[in-house]
Amino acid sequence: MGFAYDDGSRVLRDVGFRISPGEKVLIIGANGSGKSTLLKLIGGLLFAHEGELRYQGERVDRTRLRRREFRRRFRAEVGLLFQKPEVMFFHPTVRDEIAYGPRQLGLADVDARVERWAGELELRALLDRPPHRLSGGEMQRLGLACLMACEPRLLLLDEPSAHLDPPATGWLVDFLRWVPATVLVSTHRLSLAPEFGDRALLLAPHGELLYDGPVEPLLADGERLLAAGLLHRHEHRHGPLEHSHYHVHDWD
Repeated sequence: MGFAYDDGSRVLRDVGFRISPGEKVLIIGANGSGKSTLLKLIGGLLFAHEGELRYQGERVDRTRLRRREFRRRFRAEVGLLFQKPEVMFFHPTVRDEIAYGPRQLGLADVDARVERWAGELELRALLDRPPHRLSGGEMQRLGLACLMACEPRLLLLDEPSAHLDPPATGWLVDFLRWVPATVLVSTHRLSLAPEFGDRALLLAPHGELLYDGPVEPLLADGERLLAAGLLHRHEHRHGPLEHSHYHVHDWD
């Protein structure tokens, strides 16, 4: 699968993989490697210029998403949480935000879904508060509640730990362990990789897929991470001795 934006800038090249139900998978890469673009392609917000995306064996493209029945099922079953979840919010209260997805899908138990996921994500005390008055961690939980209220089968999270403090990050890790969905998480933070999943997809700076396999061997592969722009090598001299070692690019 390949993708380029309208200005001709190519983001992804020959990226191909298969995700099985129930997997927790990381998309790892430096900033600008195409992680967000890949999640938008999988979420049906962008469309590949080369190759194709299939969901449960069915091709996902503009034509298919114009069909009401498929669009309704796909939008219910595939949820994307943006890196800045506040861009998702446009209702006056937290309650209304959580209810919006189930209402759009015509579900009968909207109020029960709001209560359930507000409780699961510790938002009950905030249900009547405007979303723009929430903290960063509360907005993250609200974004997840909005998605989970539709009970997605595939959950796509774009840099979900960005801007979270350590307690909120710990909560997110725990949440993803028990959430009943297939999960793809994008991150450039190698220190969190083992917490988010067991399998990693590593993107090169120009969008090629450099690795698809278990997380732990990848974290031990300095040369591959160096090629992906996630490490840099420092040369040091101590008198007549010279040596080099890696530094991790684990910034927010």
